[in-house]
Amino acid sequence: MFHPVSKCRLQGRENQSVVSDLDGTLVKSTSSFPYFMLMAFEAGSPLRALLLLLVSPVTWIFYRFISEAAGLHLLIFVSLVGLKAADVSMVGRAVLPKFYLEDLHPLAYKVFVSCGKRYVVTANPRMMVEPFLKEYLKVDGVLGTELQVIKGFCTGLVAPPGVLLGWRKHHAVKALFGDDKPDVALGNRPSDFPFMFLCKEAYVVPVDKKVGTVGREEYLKPLVFHDGRLAIRPTPLVALGIFLWFPVGVLLALARLCAGICLPYGMALPMVTLLGVRIRVKGVPPLHTGNTGILYVCSHRTLLDPIFLTTALGKPVAAVTYSISRMSEILSPIKTVRLTRNRARDGQMMSRLLKEGDLVVCPEGTTCREPYLLRFSSLFAELTDFIVPVTMDAQVTLFHGTTARGWKCLDPLFFLMNPSPCYHIAFLDKLPKEMSCSAGKSSFEVANHIQKTLADALGFQCTNFTRKDKYTMLAGNQGLVPDNAYF
Repeated sequence: MFHPVSKCRLQGRENQSVVSDLDGTLVKSTSSFPYFMLMAFEAGSPLRALLLLLVSPVTWIFYRFISEAAGLHLLIFVSLVGLKAADVSMVGRAVLPKFYLEDLHPLAYKVFVSCGKRYVVTANPRMMVEPFLKEYLKVDGVLGTELQVIKGFCTGLVAPPGVLLGWRKHHAVKALFGDDKPDVALGNRPSDFPFMFLCKEAYVVPVDKKVGTVGREEYLKPLVFHDGRLAIRPTPLVALGIFLWFPVGVLLALARLCAGICLPYGMALPMVTLLGVRIRVKGVPPLHTGNTGILYVCSHRTLLDPIFLTTALGKPVAAVTYSISRMSEILSPIKTVRLTRNRARDGQMMSRLLKEGDLVVCPEGTTCREPYLLRFSSLFAELTDFIVPVTMDAQVTLFHGTTARGWKCLDPLFFLMNPSPCYHIAFLDKLPKEMSCSAGKSSFEVANHIQKTLADALGFQCTNFTRKDKYTMLAGNQGLVPDNAYF
């Protein structure tokens, strides 16, 4: 009845409208289970996610032998019942976009973005998918299943007219466009056919796991920030593996943590290596015989950056921090000093620390997981001319060692829970004298120069985003941890 999407022309559609399904069409995965698992884990708890995994065979039976709507009803109830609607929307904005972008179907995506007016009709809860669709795909309208919300909490039930499938999709599209016909329709299964018949042109997106992915450079909006603990898309088998690994990972992380805290530097490095932590060091830090210590300026990937730098150097190095929990300070094997965000007071404090020895600072003020560097604070450039840029890059497989919404004191634990986490550290050349403040450069010029130097060495891109921008987007706050907060 319909041509494959590969037959759809892309030119001349700037003023045309497109209506597309989501699962199996815009994204390659025909199952929405991984996204409900992410919602259950990130907006709920690991226990809720485990319950969802246990009932997943039942949902599969419902999908295959009863009805797709019944399977979705069960997924929605287990994943969302009792959650705050605001948390569901926040996870939809902060966590899901990364996984949706990595799962985009390249052929369907090219057709979708070639059209000037874009609409998505999906059986998934609108509250869950709308933030991603509107922010990253510039969608004009989202027709999805509406959740029942009472006093700000999801009941786990759906509001009328129910799960948007089959003829309900047809009626929703008909109500939106009226007598006008959308120009292009994209779908992939019989429940999409009713709304596809309403359109002037309709194309089927075939299931093809080898179709490839959409390159980062093709995104309509770059993915700079994202949150969540899980670093891998949790299909049922992957989720099962994560839960089986979890107790082993906790014990392994505690052993690695104890080795890093309790052992001397000469023993800590070989011990954590034996425990599966990979550390790759490139370059040699320069010798310095002046009256002050070396100022190491690092890119910021996790809370453990200064500790891994200290391990690579084989000697203690003090670190200044922007906002960490009291528990993290207590457990830290190196000296940490909080910045007050008073420029004069912080400058005096950092100068005093440099007179006592070497100092490490992460001018971004917060971590960034993607290949971008945030704007550098310029205060460090005014303190000394002996500045050594250091690239830090962390690689994980199961869990992210950073968070914007959760307990920050658990960041090191989650990073060390990965089977074989890896840190790449590279010492770059000392800042040239002619690029320092004493040579007439402003502190902003020095900071921008070092940011670009680190970005070029890492293969990253420089941005003007700040700590405030990150936390405003991912958590709806400024990311400040109160002085008396232990977690």
